[in-house]
Amino acid sequence: MPKYTPKIGLEIHVELKTRSKMFCDCKNDPKIIEPNSSICPICLGFPGMLPVANKRAVDWTIKTALALNCKIAKETKFDRKNYFYPDLPKGYQISQYDLPISHDGSLKIGDKKIGITRVHLEEDTAKLLHPETADYSLVDFNRSGIPLMEIVTEPNIESAKQAKEFAQKLRLILRYLEVSSADMEKGQMRCEANVSVSQNSKEGTKVEVKNLNSFRSVEKAIDYEIDRQTDLLKSDKKIVQETRGWHD
Repeated sequence: MPKYTPKIGLEIHVELKTRSKMFCDCKNDPKIIEPNSSICPICLGFPGMLPVANKRAVDWTIKTALALNCKIAKETKFDRKNYFYPDLPKGYQISQYDLPISHDGSLKIGDKKIGITRVHLEEDTAKLLHPETADYSLVDFNRSGIPLMEIVTEPNIESAKQAKEFAQKLRLILRYLEVSSADMEKGQMRCEANVSVSQNSKEGTKVEVKNLNSFRSVEKAIDYEIDRQTDLLKSDKKIVQETRGWHD
C-alpha cells in the first residue's frame, strides 16, 4: 500500500498595534471607519516621498522573534517586492527578503518542535471592497502602510490539527506580548498554508491555500487540501503547483 504523508508550512501575517503606520505618521487605528481618512502622500505612494521606518514596529518584531526562539540579525534591510495590483499604488510593497530581522526559531506544539524560518517586517496593502451588486471595486487606503509582521514556518507541520494549534498558540504569545490584538475575524492575523502530500517519501508538489480567516478555516482548508491531493495521487493524476482560495 502506498504511504501518503502531508507536509505543511504556514505564513502568518500580523498587524502590529503601533500608534502610527510603518513608514509615516498616519494613525494606525482599526476603529477609524471613514474610508481614506487616515492617509498621506507616503502611504498613498506618491512619487518622491521618503519613508521613515517605525522604530517601535522594529522593536516589537524583535520582541516577538525572541519569544519564538529566533536568532536576531546583526544587519537587516528592507526590499521592494514588485507587483501591480489596485491595492498597491506605488507598484511595490516594502518588505524584507534576504536579510530579515530574525531567522531560525521554533515553537513547540506538544512534543513537536515546529521550525520558524523567519520573522520579518513589511507594510500592509490597502483594502479592496467589492459591492455585491456592482460591476466595480472600491479601494480604502486606511490600511495601507500599517506595520505587518510575517511569521514563516518550516514545512514540518504534520497535520491540520497541529497547524491550528500552532496558530492558536502564536496568537496567545502575540497577545501576551501586547504587540497585536490578533483578531482573525478583523483581519489582524491572517493565515496562508502551503500543503504538499508525498507518496512513498517522494517529494510532493506544494499548493498554497489563502483566505484562512479563522482557526476553524485553517484546519478545514488544510484537511480538504490533503484529501484532494491524496485522491489525485491515488488516481495517478498530476498535482499542479498553484495558489487556491478557501471558501467555507
